[in-house]
Amino acid sequence: MRKFGLIGHPLKHSFSPSFFKAKFEEQGIIDAEYHAYDIDDIQDLQDIIDSGVRGLNVTIPYKEKVIPYMDELDSLSALVMSVNTIVIRERKLIGYNTDIGAFRKSVLDFLGEERIEKALILGTGGSSKTVEFVLNNMDIVTHKVSRLKGTYLYDELDKSIMMNHRLIINTTPLGMYPDVDISPAIPYEFLTENHFVMDLIYNPEKTLFLEKAQEKGAAIMNGINMLIDQAENSWKLWNQ
Repeated sequence: MRKFGLIGHPLKHSFSPSFFKAKFEEQGIIDAEYHAYDIDDIQDLQDIIDSGVRGLNVTIPYKEKVIPYMDELDSLSALVMSVNTIVIRERKLIGYNTDIGAFRKSVLDFLGEERIEKALILGTGGSSKTVEFVLNNMDIVTHKVSRLKGTYLYDELDKSIMMNHRLIINTTPLGMYPDVDISPAIPYEFLTENHFVMDLIYNPEKTLFLEKAQEKGAAIMNGINMLIDQAENSWKLWNQ
């Protein structure tokens, strides 16, 4: 039996195990299983590798912390220094980033023909690097927002900044189930029907962040399509 899985913390409400379980059942894949490995410390990765796992997805908070454990990085993960997929071949750990292609597809579908010049990226973790890389390659100027570091601090955001950044993407876990009453501390009163607001969170389907944006007339999108696409891309890598 081939073993695959997801590492991160917390994973109690993660989508990936149920996604792969359904995929295996629907496609008649009987020689594979997928597990959630909720680990408190990235050093626990070695125990998972020793158990014979063939491939792993990586989520918060380990997309950057896992990099020193890789024997190789593919070109994209090396560029953004963020890994969300690990392929294990002959005990060598190879890091990939399937978030990049998945996010690019999602944001292109979201924006359609709309021309965006500037975007705010909420957060500075591994996912923010992926978002920044994709948007910059689309010739969209990006500025990060954080409590402690970034181009802007949250309390520096004003009407001018918000109006000049019509695409806003949350890459933080704020608002993720079960903490559904939390949202990033942006000035929502300055959002308009000209804004595009995206949350990489997929559970709940509509976060408080997206609810507040929608109330102001902004177009909204969650992270479910991105998650599905990156999972499918991971599966392809594990089966090469």
